[in-house]
Amino acid sequence: MFIRLVALIWLALAAPILAQPAESFDAFLRDLRHEAVAAGVNAGSYDAITQNLTPDPRVPNLVETQPEFTTPIWDYLDRRISAGRIERGKAAMARHADLFAAIGRAYGVDPYVLGAIWGMETDYGAVLSNDSLIRPIVRSLATVAWQRRSRFAEDKADFFAALKLTAANNGVSPVGSWAGAIGHLQVNPSNVLAHSTDGDGDGRVDLHNSLPDALATSAVYLRRLGYQPGLDWGFEVLVPQSFDYLLASREQLRPISFFAERGISRVAGRQFADLSTPVFLYVPAGKDGPKFLMTTNYLVFKGYNFSDSYAMAVAHLTDRLKGGGPYVTPWPRQTQFPNLAQRQAIQQALKQLGHYDGAVDGRIGPITQAAYARFQAQRGEVADGFVTRAAYEALSAATR
Repeated sequence: MFIRLVALIWLALAAPILAQPAESFDAFLRDLRHEAVAAGVNAGSYDAITQNLTPDPRVPNLVETQPEFTTPIWDYLDRRISAGRIERGKAAMARHADLFAAIGRAYGVDPYVLGAIWGMETDYGAVLSNDSLIRPIVRSLATVAWQRRSRFAEDKADFFAALKLTAANNGVSPVGSWAGAIGHLQVNPSNVLAHSTDGDGDGRVDLHNSLPDALATSAVYLRRLGYQPGLDWGFEVLVPQSFDYLLASREQLRPISFFAERGISRVAGRQFADLSTPVFLYVPAGKDGPKFLMTTNYLVFKGYNFSDSYAMAVAHLTDRLKGGGPYVTPWPRQTQFPNLAQRQAIQQALKQLGHYDGAVDGRIGPITQAAYARFQAQRGEVADGFVTRAAYEALSAATR
């Protein structure tokens, strides 16, 4: 998808061992040269930048174990929206209040959204001086592209973009995360090329050293993803027991009035400001967990990083930086979840039963959840699509 951002903390905790593809790293770079040149990389620059390049052993094995896809959403949110991060964010935004206000006026993006992304990505810039996490991205992205094939086209595009950025910087590679994301708000090289914006007016764009450049670039990027000024990301809601959860689909947005007519209301007696706002119902932890009506701006957060856990974290940290409190409905923290092999078996069973046509990769996202909801509905159960250990057991029994 768009960018692979929230890996910094995971990398610090991981103990990676570099994967070894069948093709040597040098052979990979030689074979890629023609394609890079065809993509607009100067041939001489390619040769100069990749000469004597070696794979980075600090890049983790790229199995699909990113915490956004394998950690219960409440654990993910707890770790990334701690009391300390909220307080550091409030203090950081207060120090830069004039800058955030100016960026908000200039680009129409809620400054607190930008502050939340800043906090999620680099802890308000704190990690940018950590050499164990931030390193030249050309080497990192060459290693990523060499290792991984399932998202090879995207990896190559970012590697080529990093080469172009390096050539424009007199042969000096930009620095960023192991996944190639650059600067305070961690934008990947392809999107740096597409959206880089001079926020401080010095005639150049430096996302690593200039917070104004980083904020302006991410604001432009969000607007081009479809961000609508003045529109909230969504609302925590209460859902009646009789509600048909098959209507909880992001494939079709409906006005808030559609859901209000079916008994959905905001928590804590709050009121909807505009019943015509298009939304979808999102139920990340099933019928017993918090539920939300989400606007198109939530989908924009997913454009910035495809993970729902990440988008939820940006949304919630935005509210907490504004002084809002925790969710009203508690998370079902005692839930037992399937392991990777069981998640793959769930997808395979759903495929066998005709509910699912996606990849069997163990990554439980909206497509798998919707397929499981159809299975639940077929059995006369509440079709909330919440994939738990019980889902594995039910699907195993159904496909024996």
